[in-house]
Amino acid sequence: MIISQVIGGLGNQMFQYAAGRALALAHDTSLGLDTSGFKNYELHQGFELGRVFSAPFAEADTKDMMQVLGWRRHAVVRRLLDRLPRNVVGAGAYVNEPYFHYWPQFETLPAQSYLAGYWQSEKYFQRHALQIRKDFTFAPAKGRNAELAAEIYGVNAVSLHVRRGDYVSNPSTTAVHGLCSLAYYQDAIRVVVAQVPDAHLYIFSDDIDWVRQNLHITLPHNFIEHNKGKDSFNDMMLMSRCQHHIIANSSFSWWGAWLNGSSSKLVIAPKKWFADDKSTVDLIPHQWMRL
Repeated sequence: MIISQVIGGLGNQMFQYAAGRALALAHDTSLGLDTSGFKNYELHQGFELGRVFSAPFAEADTKDMMQVLGWRRHAVVRRLLDRLPRNVVGAGAYVNEPYFHYWPQFETLPAQSYLAGYWQSEKYFQRHALQIRKDFTFAPAKGRNAELAAEIYGVNAVSLHVRRGDYVSNPSTTAVHGLCSLAYYQDAIRVVVAQVPDAHLYIFSDDIDWVRQNLHITLPHNFIEHNKGKDSFNDMMLMSRCQHHIIANSSFSWWGAWLNGSSSKLVIAPKKWFADDKSTVDLIPHQWMRL
């Protein structure tokens, strides 16, 4: 069995699941999700995968943890193991992601492994992309989202995502992530105007008022602002229905673009993903454009 530690917002959970699912498929074994970190977790919407997508997402229980980790399953021990990239004792491996970019040794991990990290690269699951997209199938849209999904199919739709929220309000988060500049979005829109005939923008943000006041758009556009709280995943669903994408430095819109399986899509992503100099060389698929 492979066990993936799952924590963070929906986009992070998807990366953690996808890496674990790919490794489990490679070994023809099962995947369990360690969701214990969500106890008393106050950020985002808690564990979302099982609520948002149609695939079964099995949570690892005490027996599963014992099978893979044995005595290392205890939280105190795992905190100590987090200082090591990989710890192998007996049949199972405790694997702490060693750095942000792709780790080639991932492919050599044994069939009993516990994965701790974010694993934010398509390279971890690219071989199993069809299955991952199938697992991340949204339930049929309802109400206003169903209307918008149908409308998006009828135009040359381009999603545009502006992430602010805790990137602005939380100083420690701001220090890590930073913000995409207005110049980035203006440059991206110019590329869309040049390359996408009759483009129609669908604009998603956790601060739509700021976007209205600061991003002056002459293309036909819609502001999507009704999906709040536990319904916010519908923004990702609508993004994935669009033909092309302008994403933020956010795993949420990364997945909104990636779930569009078209080989002819235009995806524009920011060159500067983090405020620091952390390498993102493996984060953005090579077919996407970085500005």
